Amino acid sequence: MKPGAHAVAAAHVEADRDGQRTGLAERALAWLALTKPRLNLLVLVTTIAGLYLAAPGGVDGLLLVHTLVGTALVAGGAAALNQVWEHETDSRMRRTRSRPVPRGRIGIRQGAWFGVVLAALGLAELAVWTTPMAAVVAGVTLASYVLVYTPLKTRTSLATLVGAVPGALPPLIGWAAATGEVTLPALVLFGIVFCWQMPHFLALAWMYRDDYRSARIPLLPVVEPDGRRTGRQALVYAAALWPVSLMPAAVGLAGIPYSAVATLLGGAFIALSATFARERSMASARRLFLASILYLPLLLGALVADRLWI
Repeated sequence: MKPGAHAVAAAHVEADRDGQRTGLAERALAWLALTKPRLNLLVLVTTIAGLYLAAPGGVDGLLLVHTLVGTALVAGGAAALNQVWEHETDSRMRRTRSRPVPRGRIGIRQGAWFGVVLAALGLAELAVWTTPMAAVVAGVTLASYVLVYTPLKTRTSLATLVGAVPGALPPLIGWAAATGEVTLPALVLFGIVFCWQMPHFLALAWMYRDDYRSARIPLLPVVEPDGRRTGRQALVYAAALWPVSLMPAAVGLAGIPYSAVATLLGGAFIALSATFARERSMASARRLFLASILYLPLLLGALVADRLWI
């Protein structure tokens, strides 16, 4: 072998190893992206809120872990199945065309099995290590999201309203994990998250209405391009959210400090929704959307703090 050949061969071997490591990392990131981790972080936040609100005396560490793991697995499985179902529409939208299935990084059958296995493991985790009721609520969330909301998205603008149901169920998973049942206070939490979702998603839909039009998804900003109904509905649900957000005090979940915070947050949210309804601009939609992302954690944080420490 010529001088230096060993060094060249070693460099090729090291390059191959680097390539394999890069390929494995990219593959792992593709599978992770299939679970929509950023979106499902909010699912876990609302689940934790339901868990601690149901158990103001404290939550066992193992119960917390099993609730979070089980919910994350179910949510990840639902997200994967949703992406498999919507791979064709995702490929037509700039916002979603880089997802793993449209790009061909993960096959349709592989993605479907991945989603089914994740969801099954999550339901089993909740049923065995928390309570059967938590698994039932998670199962309803999964079924309504994948089997009802997902196919309706390409058929009717009412899918947004339907999709708010599974989106509002995670607090009930946490509540059921702690208590084994779903009671009136848990339904109040459901109402808060349900009403919050409508301005949140309507603002998002307005911002990406061209994308949704390209994908032939008949959301409200697509079927009514002037946006008047979109703005009105965002304002109506924001206005409805304020009295619903005050109901925790009526059912014994909170007191005056929380109610004061809810009133301030509700007033700001209504004002931003009113601005969006009046202007229907990209800037007003973005402000409403960003405010909605801040609103829910702040509201639930204030509720949990009032319940546990104040």
